[in-house]
Amino acid sequence: MSEAAIYWHEIDSPIGRLLLVGERERLKLLHFQSASRRRPEEGWIADSSAFESVRRQLREYFAGRRRAFDLGLMMPGTPFQCAVWSALRAIPYGETISYAELARRLGRPRAVRAVGSANGANPLPIVVPCHRVIGSDGSLTGFGGGLELKRSLLALEGAACVRKIGPYPT
Repeated sequence: MSEAAIYWHEIDSPIGRLLLVGERERLKLLHFQSASRRRPEEGWIADSSAFESVRRQLREYFAGRRRAFDLGLMMPGTPFQCAVWSALRAIPYGETISYAELARRLGRPRAVRAVGSANGANPLPIVVPCHRVIGSDGSLTGFGGGLELKRSLLALEGAACVRKIGPYPT
């Protein structure tokens, strides 16, 4: 049995270029190109018609009209990573929790560093909202796209930890 084709497409967004990768409508990777440019891998197929639903839902999210994503996802990972990523999807729009709280929710209160590592390995930021996890002291910590990008996403969502910095940049 042959593997399904992997497609890629780059889109513009209010936070910069995003690289989308997956099986047409099943997203495998969302990469912030402004943080570090990632080039398509050999064998990936460029297709501007791929990911129509992903692109629509991202536009709705950035316009403030979408609070959760309903997409086909491809997220291979360890059982622990998958549990963390599932828990991330349960954090409501505009809310934040600490890494310690996320570990407690997983029934692994001493696994804070492992939760942070799994959070950092999330291949689908925004869609699987790892930006909603902050330090126990309320500080913005660790984010693959950089802390300014994390702050922008939280501001877009109206999260209390960043409300004082003003509206989401348009």
